[in-house]
Amino acid sequence: MAQRAVASVNTAAIERNTALMARAAGGATVCAVVKADGYGHGMRQAARSALAGGAGWLAVATAAEAAGLREAGIEVPLLVMGLLTPDETALAIEARADLVAWTPEFVGLVESLDGAPIHVKFDSGMGRLGTRSPDEATLLAEQVAQSGASRLAGLMTHFATADEDGDEFFGEQLSRFRAWAQPLSDRHPDALVHAANSAAVLRDPGAAFDMVRPGVALYGMDPFGNDAAARGLEPALALRSWVGSVKRCEPGESVGYGRAFVADEPTLIATVPVGYGDGWRRALGNRSEAIVDGERRPVVGMVSMDNLAVDLGAASGVSVGDPVDLLGGDGSEPVTAEEVARELGTINYEVTCALTSRVDRAYHRDGEQVPA
Repeated sequence: MAQRAVASVNTAAIERNTALMARAAGGATVCAVVKADGYGHGMRQAARSALAGGAGWLAVATAAEAAGLREAGIEVPLLVMGLLTPDETALAIEARADLVAWTPEFVGLVESLDGAPIHVKFDSGMGRLGTRSPDEATLLAEQVAQSGASRLAGLMTHFATADEDGDEFFGEQLSRFRAWAQPLSDRHPDALVHAANSAAVLRDPGAAFDMVRPGVALYGMDPFGNDAAARGLEPALALRSWVGSVKRCEPGESVGYGRAFVADEPTLIATVPVGYGDGWRRALGNRSEAIVDGERRPVVGMVSMDNLAVDLGAASGVSVGDPVDLLGGDGSEPVTAEEVARELGTINYEVTCALTSRVDRAYHRDGEQVPA
């Protein structure tokens, strides 16, 4: 290891996951969501890989992200989905991005900045951005359509419970959105109708409309938090570090802050230079596993800012310098983002998004190194 920790990203996996989502979308355009630095995988590399896998659009949350993609020479249509200040709005327009609107005031701001393609957002039940009133959303869409500066480019919503198998609210949202969007689409057939995230694409082909916006599935994580492999998805990111120290721990001796682990029998403890400063959460101590020498071993004691400890057992032959896999790993039982998320009581998205810039990213295509 030349670094403390490396997140190794297989760009070919992102390509194949994108192609899988395109097939599931049944002909709808794929708008690949690459916000938050590609869910921790690297925004530019994720974008190029998704495009190679068949995506036709890219979606981000911020104007700076859109500008970063343009600086990388990426020229496909971009959708900025998040809230924007006036300065950020100007930057997004400069980046030739489509914008999302739900108030007349924002449409007026965009028009004062020479206009842009606008996607009107109807809040069908998410309860965050968008207007809850279908009448208000319709009036806004017609305002944009009649604008001399802007263009009605899309009609959209976002699902709150698509990733919850068996819930009824997803169907309610879908029906509500379809009832609002269909008459507008009939009057404005050039406006793209889109709603589906990864879970919705896999759950209901009827949610695909003209375009889908998958995110987490592109990175090989299960949007339902279960088994990605069962859905044909390939995790794209593996997190590897190394054994920095091996120390004997006798019964009654402890490891880490607060003595959260006290040995009840002789064992060997490996110290690994990864901690919550790298995005590996403190709460994973005493409740997660790492792969060392091909074997799953428990992470013990509290994860600290810069280090964590692994119980190797009393008879281990592990040495300083041996690799440690925290995500992924060779063998039949890799560590998945889904299992880490379950230990934390969170979602797999957060596991990869949390990895900080202190963790180097390295890229390969099915084992063949590619430039970062």
